[in-house]
Amino acid sequence: MSLTQPLRLKGAPGSPYTRKMLAYLRYRHIAYELLIGDHSAENLGLPRPKVDLLPTFYLPDEKGEIEAVVDSTPLIRRFESGIPGRAAIPENPVLGFINYLIEDYADEWLTKSMFHYRWYFDADIRKAGNILPLWRGLQMTPEMHEQAAAFVSDRQISRLYVVGSNEVTAPVIESSYRRFLQIMDSIIARQTFVFGARPSSADFGLYAQLTQLAKFDPTPMAICLQEAPRVFAWTDVIDDLSGQVCEDNGWMAVGDVREVLGPLLKEIGRTYVPALLANAKALNAGDKHMQTTIDGKRWEQPTFPYQARCLAWINEEYQKLSPEDRAQVDEILAGTGCEEML
Repeated sequence: MSLTQPLRLKGAPGSPYTRKMLAYLRYRHIAYELLIGDHSAENLGLPRPKVDLLPTFYLPDEKGEIEAVVDSTPLIRRFESGIPGRAAIPENPVLGFINYLIEDYADEWLTKSMFHYRWYFDADIRKAGNILPLWRGLQMTPEMHEQAAAFVSDRQISRLYVVGSNEVTAPVIESSYRRFLQIMDSIIARQTFVFGARPSSADFGLYAQLTQLAKFDPTPMAICLQEAPRVFAWTDVIDDLSGQVCEDNGWMAVGDVREVLGPLLKEIGRTYVPALLANAKALNAGDKHMQTTIDGKRWEQPTFPYQARCLAWINEEYQKLSPEDRAQVDEILAGTGCEEML
């Protein structure tokens, strides 16, 4: 079904996935209408999604009827195939697969840092509790604001366990965030974007979590400013790339991927991969709780069915590759730990 612009979506500034999609749309020169507020979509008679997540896009289904669609990764692929120009996914299948892997890491592992810092430390809880409700309703009264702040904080803190943030896992999450900042700093000191001179969906995925970690929540923002100010600045640059020149030869060479992105791929193999594998193993055994070792430390959390699907999707992308491209991916990932999940 063809896509008519402007695309319509519901979102909020405190939602990293909303920020991911807005930055992507701006770069792609895709016109959009952003609905902010709890009742904005309902007032327009728009349907509710099966899972109420942000952002929610309102797009035609196969019959041409408007449906509510969520999940940024498949949405980007839909827009890439349906709207030509200024592509954010490399045409080279090897680069495309590595891009998919890094984007998934941002969406599913780096978000653990975002959620952890926001709802684990007092200063961050106070700021998020105060501001997040106002982003959805600027005209709320002081009494409504006070009630909303308490509700949002209590609800989100109670859900920390879902993403795996707890007393046991906190050291793993926090050390992983600091390593990521150093790795990202090294990449952008060499080239502006993850895959060279033009942005990919991996850039927008990483940027999305940094809009909160580096730019909003006090504790991780202070860490970023102290240890990786270049990453802080990069996040501002990625926010609006509508004026960015899109060079056909802007993608890096496949032969350079292991050298430039090797440390990031090793970080993915060090943290995200063991979490994915342990989660899938526990789910296959019918367990509701999973335990493993990540970075030499104990990790435990409830099982997460969606991340089992992420593991399956990564392998689907891998199987789509030709034997020659798969061999190149294998060579890039060898020794990073990422090969363990394929």
